[in-house]
Amino acid sequence: MKKDIKFIVLLCVLLFGANTLIAQVNVNDLLKDIKKQFAPDSRIAICDLEATLSSDKWIIKGKVDNNNLKQNILQNLSQNNIQYIDSISVLEYTQKKPWAVVKLALASHRTAGKHAAEMATQTIMGTPVKILEYSGDWARVQGPDEYISYVPSNSLHKMTQIEFDNWRKSTRYIVTEYQTRLVEKPNSDKTVTDLVMGNILQYVSRDKDFIKLTTPDGREGYVHKSEVKELSKWVDQSFDAKKITKVAHRLMGHGYLWGGTTTKVTDCSGLVKVSYFANGIILHRDASQQALIGKRIEAKDWKDAKLGDLLFWGTKSGRVTHVGIYLKDGEYIHCSGRVKINSVDPNADNYLTTPFLSISRIEGEIGTRGITMVRDHKWYF
Repeated sequence: MKKDIKFIVLLCVLLFGANTLIAQVNVNDLLKDIKKQFAPDSRIAICDLEATLSSDKWIIKGKVDNNNLKQNILQNLSQNNIQYIDSISVLEYTQKKPWAVVKLALASHRTAGKHAAEMATQTIMGTPVKILEYSGDWARVQGPDEYISYVPSNSLHKMTQIEFDNWRKSTRYIVTEYQTRLVEKPNSDKTVTDLVMGNILQYVSRDKDFIKLTTPDGREGYVHKSEVKELSKWVDQSFDAKKITKVAHRLMGHGYLWGGTTTKVTDCSGLVKVSYFANGIILHRDASQQALIGKRIEAKDWKDAKLGDLLFWGTKSGRVTHVGIYLKDGEYIHCSGRVKINSVDPNADNYLTTPFLSISRIEGEIGTRGITMVRDHKWYF
C-alpha cells in the first residue's frame, strides 16, 4: 500500500513538472510570437525577454528599448490570460543623460561592445543618438535611422534632456563640402578637427569669409563660409535626384568598407545613405531594410526606373544583399569593391549577372516608414 502511495505521489510530481515545463515553453513561445509582431528586426528594436514560473504567476523579465513596446507586450499577455509579474526594464528610462551628440568627424559603431566585434555602421559629428545602456567603455545607442549599435562612449558628448533640447534649438551649421577641416584661425593651417559632409556644429560668430563654429564637446575653430550652410536653411530642401546622384558620382573610385557610412568610405547601403542625406533625407541603414521602403517596382520593369531609384540584388532565394542608385539607360552607381557604374541591361558591356530582385522609388514616398526628412525628425529640431 505504501509503495502504491509513493508511486502515485511520484507520478503526480512528474506530471506536474511536465505540465509546468510545457506551460513555460508555451509562454516563452508566446513571447517569441509577440517579438515577431512588434519587434521583428533586432537591428532597430531591443526585445530580450524570458518567462519563469513563480507560484501561480509568470515572471516576465528582460529588457526592451521603449515603453510602447513594453505596453504592447503586457497587453498581449493579458489578452492571452497570462497572470504575470512585470520585471521588464525599459532602456530609454535608465540613463541620467539619455541623449548624446557624436563629437568626432566620424564614429565607428559595432555589433557588440568591443573593438573586435563586426563594424555595423558609422555616425558623423552632430548626429543625435539615444543612449540605451552601457557596456564597459561602450554605449549602446539608437540613431535617427532607428539603427541600434555599440559605439565607444568617448566618441559622444552626453546630454541631459534639457541640454539636448537647448542643442536642438541652437543655431547650427552643416558641412556641405565632402571633406574639410575646422582650423584654429581663419586661413590657419592648424587643425582643430577634420570634417566630412553632413557634420553639424554650433554657431559662434562670423569673421568675414569664415564662420566660427564649435564642436559638440566645445572645441572652437573656423571653416570657410563656402563649405557650410546654416542647418535651418539647409533642411529646406525638396527631393532632388540630380543632387543625390551628384554626391554618389563625387565618390567614384572610393573603396568599400563594411559598415562605412561617410564621404570618406562606404559600403553599398552606406553610399545610398550618404547620397540621400545630402538631400536632407534619412533612410534606413542596411540594404535589406532599404528594400522594404518606398514604392516597390518589379526588377523586370527596370526600364520604368527613374533617376535616384534604389535597385536591389541578392540571392536566388530572395535575400537582399546589395543596393545601388539608378542613373539612366539601365545604368546604376553602387559600391562593390569600389564605387563604380554597372548596368542591369543584359546587352550592356558593364552588365552584372547577380540576381536582380527589385526596385524601390523614394521620390513621392517621403514621410513613410524608413524615409524621413531631417527637418521633420524630432531629434534634430
